[in-house]
Amino acid sequence: MAISSFSLYCFLSLWLGQALLLQASHHVYRNLQTSLVADAHNQVTEPYRTGYHFQPPKNWINDPNGPMIYKGIYHLFYQYNPKGVVWGNIVWAHSTSTDLVNWTPHDAAIYPSQPSDINGCWSGSATILPGGKPVILYTGINPQNQQVQNLAYPKNLSDPYLREWAKVPQNPLMAPTQANQINASSFRDPTTAWLGPDMIWRVIVGSKRNQRGFAILYRSKDFLNWVKAKHPLHSAKKTGMWECPDFYPVSVKGQNGLHTSENGPDVKHVLKASLDNTKREYYTIGTYNIHKDIYIPDKGSVESDAGLRYDYGKFYASKTFFDSSKNRRILWGWINESSSVEDDTKKGWSGIQAFPRKIWLDKSGKQLVQWPVAEIEKLREKEVKLPSSVLNGGSVHEVLGVTAAQADVDVTFEISDFKKAEVLDPSWTDPQLLCSQKGASVKGGLGPFGLLVLTSKGLKEYTAVFYRIFKGHNNKYVVLLCSDQSRSSLNQDNDKTTYGAFLKVDPLHEKLSLRSLIDHSIVESFAGQGKACITARVYPTLAIDVDAHLYAFNYGTEDVKITGSAWSLKTAKIN
Repeated sequence: MAISSFSLYCFLSLWLGQALLLQASHHVYRNLQTSLVADAHNQVTEPYRTGYHFQPPKNWINDPNGPMIYKGIYHLFYQYNPKGVVWGNIVWAHSTSTDLVNWTPHDAAIYPSQPSDINGCWSGSATILPGGKPVILYTGINPQNQQVQNLAYPKNLSDPYLREWAKVPQNPLMAPTQANQINASSFRDPTTAWLGPDMIWRVIVGSKRNQRGFAILYRSKDFLNWVKAKHPLHSAKKTGMWECPDFYPVSVKGQNGLHTSENGPDVKHVLKASLDNTKREYYTIGTYNIHKDIYIPDKGSVESDAGLRYDYGKFYASKTFFDSSKNRRILWGWINESSSVEDDTKKGWSGIQAFPRKIWLDKSGKQLVQWPVAEIEKLREKEVKLPSSVLNGGSVHEVLGVTAAQADVDVTFEISDFKKAEVLDPSWTDPQLLCSQKGASVKGGLGPFGLLVLTSKGLKEYTAVFYRIFKGHNNKYVVLLCSDQSRSSLNQDNDKTTYGAFLKVDPLHEKLSLRSLIDHSIVESFAGQGKACITARVYPTLAIDVDAHLYAFNYGTEDVKITGSAWSLKTAKIN
């Protein structure tokens, strides 16, 4: 371990004066020109800009890149277009934080400056080498528009903000050739590397051949010279290009996160792929055989709609990292817009990051669980308690005392009588389709019941996050979670797709929890204590700022009990 780290950093130090250093002197957010509107009181506002989700002041962003913690400082790199609100001219923008809530921007960390990345600096990951020394592997686009993998390192390790980065002159370190038969247009997004017991580094890069998706495996003794393995870590047919793969260990004993190189009898592994064909992410849970360098998903764990997703709404190109300061694994994800390009141009920006989530293996061992990192609680203002009460069938109750456009709502529902549960038709296997057919306005037996968020007076606009309960085979009950955006805005140019997921809980013996983070144009919902998540982007025309309302509702015929709390959230400092 020490030899690998020493060799690399001796080399980097030797070349420090000669390597092609980043020459960015501009500030990523300089000369801001954002699109603003005037409200009824002649105050300048941006109705859809978020208050506590990460986004720069203007322009396009997408994938979170190389998140890490270094010397007590959290780093978020992300794909950024400094020249406009659509994808293009991609650089690695960079911000830092001490609490994952408030963020300070820095100059671009990585931008085109070598032949191996002259046409773009695409996604990648950070790896912390022995001795706590960070490096970044990322995809560059060369003059032939081939996708190749490059290495960057911090110029000054004593700077906790890592404000200057350099690139090794050997770049690219991994490239498609006729010999290795790699698809030059589908070879991107290297993961965080991990170190095996044989002291050899490993990393995977997403790819495809025809419509088979691949996690191509590379090995290196010194982090500079990489050799492609004869076989991939894993692959799957009919999945297309695997973008932004992520491979990491999870503990079978509790919620603590693990270092990426961890393995052993109490460890399972997760492999996530963002599928370019569908723009959906899927993850599998399985076993990593370090001796054969293969990953074997557990039975029934697949990369398709029959499998598992982090989030069943807007959520893509995600990336996790191990937070060594608090022994947890944290998940970042890109949330793109649901508005038109014309409206994005008016706003002056496009894309945000999901609020960071802690992620761990469920006690069943069959799925992951996610929850907003605890630091969000520092933004909470006075708690509004929802005392235990009955939501009668067909009722709507407003939650007062909360800034409904920027809030954290955590409620629990309890059902005592299941007689009126609808029978689940065996053909209802697609939860998104089922939620679209049985939206919030469609009355049922047990449900819909949940929350109406970003709601206008008179309910002309609302986003509904709710449950329905069905009676399945063998007298088991099936819980459906929906996020219905069909009435979220009077603006018909928005994508108002309804999302859905089946929740693996037993409502006979468990209460149904629902937590929603509401932030002007985004609603992140966590059901069953984080067993299922749905993120939605919405752009109300009436339910804006002080004109937004929050309701609990039950449009089913059977009564349900509700209890919980709601908090207004302060605005984070994201410069």
